[in-house]
Amino acid sequence: MSAMSGDLQSELSVVRRQIDQLDAQLLELLNQRARYAQQVGEIKARHGDAGFIYRPEREAQVLKRIRELNSGPLSNDSVSWFFREVMSACLSLEQPLGVAFLGPLGTFSESAATKHFGHAARLMPQASIDDVFREVESGHADYAVVPIENSTEGAIGRTLDLLLTTPLRICGEVVLRIHQHLLSKELSLGEVKRVYSHAQSLAQCHEWLNRSLPLAQRVSVGSNAQAAQLAVDESGAAAIAGQAAAERYALPELASNIEDEPNNTTRFVVLGRQDAGPSGRDKTSLVMSAQNQTGALSKLLAPFSDAGVSMTRLESRPARHTLWEYVFFVDIEGHRDDEAVRAALAELARRAPYLKLLGSYPTAAF
Repeated sequence: MSAMSGDLQSELSVVRRQIDQLDAQLLELLNQRARYAQQVGEIKARHGDAGFIYRPEREAQVLKRIRELNSGPLSNDSVSWFFREVMSACLSLEQPLGVAFLGPLGTFSESAATKHFGHAARLMPQASIDDVFREVESGHADYAVVPIENSTEGAIGRTLDLLLTTPLRICGEVVLRIHQHLLSKELSLGEVKRVYSHAQSLAQCHEWLNRSLPLAQRVSVGSNAQAAQLAVDESGAAAIAGQAAAERYALPELASNIEDEPNNTTRFVVLGRQDAGPSGRDKTSLVMSAQNQTGALSKLLAPFSDAGVSMTRLESRPARHTLWEYVFFVDIEGHRDDEAVRAALAELARRAPYLKLLGSYPTAAF
């Protein structure tokens, strides 16, 4: 061994010993944190507050504080992911959270559920969005993660319809960057005769399909993961799906990032049986109806501007009980317990023929 090689190994050995020492310290600190988390559960149980071990506002505050403390070189996304997994593992010591989502495994909904609750959660894939709601309403699952809108294709109608009648509350949101891939066992685009995917994903890749696979049949199925399952077993077939489906069903990526819009993003909401407390950076969602007369909607929206409350979303949806009547889904900044929001909601309740608060919850930070 040359002198230069010996010097290299010596220097590396010093740094590696330091890393090993830090790893041991990290392990002890992580276990110490877990013990403190267990103490929190024990204290809450003694005081009769053991109903909900997951507190979305507390997690949001922890992640916000961690990002503010982060000085690098790790990115805020990396440290947020790490601490989300730490909190997920600590919660599982008390009871793994059951999280229902639109399945099967390998969907973007699974990715959103894992992003929000971590890998220690008990994932419960369902066959339809209706089943996702029912799993939590019946008490079989603790929380639901459902898509509510896509940046290019708009609102998810079935989710909005079910929010009108469910007793569940929105207690969180997840924003997921959507990358669509063409997955297939075939070796070239020329061999692909049929493309399976969810209708939303087919629409998000419409122009790419027109250019690259103009003659291929497009078949809409219940989910992207189901599309991947079909593509595994069928000659000449491909699926449009995400990375999770590619890995789960061992399908090669024949083409990557084929979505028409480079900033394609889907927003999911987290549904549970409890309210989320104020976190300091919150959003409130509601649904209301307006009288069928000139200026009715503007009168309903006036309390928000009068109270200085910003509205971030307004979506109309046909009312299912009356022909040609509409309800309006609204997102505003702030928590329902904030003074300005509380005043605006009180005035809105006096003006709206129908008003339902869907929930206040921490705004997604990443």
